[in-house]
Amino acid sequence: MAAQEQEAPFSVRIEKEIMDKMRILAKENGRSLNKQIEFAVKQYLKVYEAENGEVKP
Repeated sequence: MAAQEQEAPFSVRIEKEIMDKMRILAKENGRSLNKQIEFAVKQYLKVYEAENGEVKP
């Protein structure tokens, strides 16, 4: 399997309460906070595309 290309880092402003919850989920799932956020975004995209069709970059 080929390595995934990664974008350059960038900052995202997220409310403290949401970040606190994401930290808890990350710990429960054995992921870094970054990977937990990435997982959540991928899940959102999967649901969105199932309902609306593929988003083509």
